[in-house]
Amino acid sequence: MTDTLNLSRNPHGRLVLRLEDGTEHVGVTPVRAFPIAAPTEGLSLVGADGHELAWVPHLDRLGAATRTLVEEELAAREFVPTIACIRSVSSFSTPSTWQVDTDRGPAQLVLKGEEDIRRLGGRTHLLIAATDGLQFRVPDVTALDRHSRKLLERFL
Repeated sequence: MTDTLNLSRNPHGRLVLRLEDGTEHVGVTPVRAFPIAAPTEGLSLVGADGHELAWVPHLDRLGAATRTLVEEELAAREFVPTIACIRSVSSFSTPSTWQVDTDRGPAQLVLKGEEDIRRLGGRTHLLIAATDGLQFRVPDVTALDRHSRKLLERFL
């Protein structure tokens, strides 16, 4: 079914999925099954009512136009800034307020506890959860400047 998904945008910018039986579903949301571990595998297209309408085993199986629509929607939904520099932390005990520079510009995050810093796929890739629910990533701790690494090591 994934090769022939009929997905488009309506004039209001919402995704519309037309199923093989002719029914149209407006406001479809793509949801990754494993957004961190396997971002291109396992994608559910969920209707406005929260029920799954279609399953995509792998993004590569979608046509170019459909894949572009799905990726645009995912990019808007999965906002995860990348930390390039940690400028300062308010204290070395939690909760603490961090001033950081990201690929999206300067930001402030509040770290509730050390357990909100998770290692992903090795020792140098981190995912940091702020108290407001926003996630920040550090793809390679060793690529950070010395000052940033020193501040970060106090929490790891």
